[in-house]
Amino acid sequence: MKEILPVNQNVLIEINEEKEKKTESGIIIPDTASTEKPTMGKVVAMANIENPEFSVGDTVIYKKYSGTEIELDDKKYLVIQYSDILAKVNETEEI
Repeated sequence: MKEILPVNQNVLIEINEEKEKKTESGIIIPDTASTEKPTMGKVVAMANIENPEFSVGDTVIYKKYSGTEIELDDKKYLVIQYSDILAKVNETEEI
């Protein structure tokens, strides 16, 4: 088993991409037709960062074209600089 450990102020994010999308009429649109990269993912590992604003397990939003994509064990990851993370997503209850 391999493990990716980020260094130098980097963060490892798991990307959840949909492989195929369907239209309402049932037409399958392959992922190659989409030009948009995902901009949200789950933090799975972090370098030793002093006073981070998020932690492992948090969902974050990051800059659209930053980082380096890596595929390991059929999962897609993104190694991204800490400074390229724009926001943390918090789950709240509806009122």
